[in-house]
Amino acid sequence: MNCRYFTPLLFLVGGLWASPSFAETSIGSLSSSEPEQVANVRQLLTTNVCSYCDLTGVDLSQAHLIGADLRGAKLSGATLTEANLEGADLTGADLTGADLAGAFLTNATMNLTVLNNVDFSGAQLYFVEVGGASVDNLNLANATVVGTPISVGGAIGHNSVPIYDGAESLTEEELPVLTPDDIWPPTP
Repeated sequence: MNCRYFTPLLFLVGGLWASPSFAETSIGSLSSSEPEQVANVRQLLTTNVCSYCDLTGVDLSQAHLIGADLRGAKLSGATLTEANLEGADLTGADLTGADLAGAFLTNATMNLTVLNNVDFSGAQLYFVEVGGASVDNLNLANATVVGTPISVGGAIGHNSVPIYDGAESLTEEELPVLTPDDIWPPTP
């Protein structure tokens, strides 16, 4: 009688385990000459923790890294397009040249993070901590930046400033200061 219920459950669990998943395609895209990175990606996707590990150049597109611990990780040249990094801790990580186009970051921590040459185009950054971060040459085209002290030109300030045509020619004193109500006015 118990076998009758156990067998379908075994097939269901086995089917989920054997089905193609994000982890398999990401790990499969790495060459066999990078066993440490394969192990690091596997660790990140199974435990959501990979602090101080080497993820240089890996493809984590559309990964759900909610609350991930990536403190001190090497993510330079990594692809994180459309990744969900809600609540992720990237303190002290190196994201030099990373692609975060369309990524979602809310309540993430990027203090002391190297963000030089990062592509945040179309990304959504809500209340991201970036204290002491290096932010040279950011691409914030069409990004939504709210409550995150990054402004036009990659400078760290006290208010977020959305990108708009002609912004690069303004001085810091001429930049508009917007609040969330300016971006999303209350509807009656």
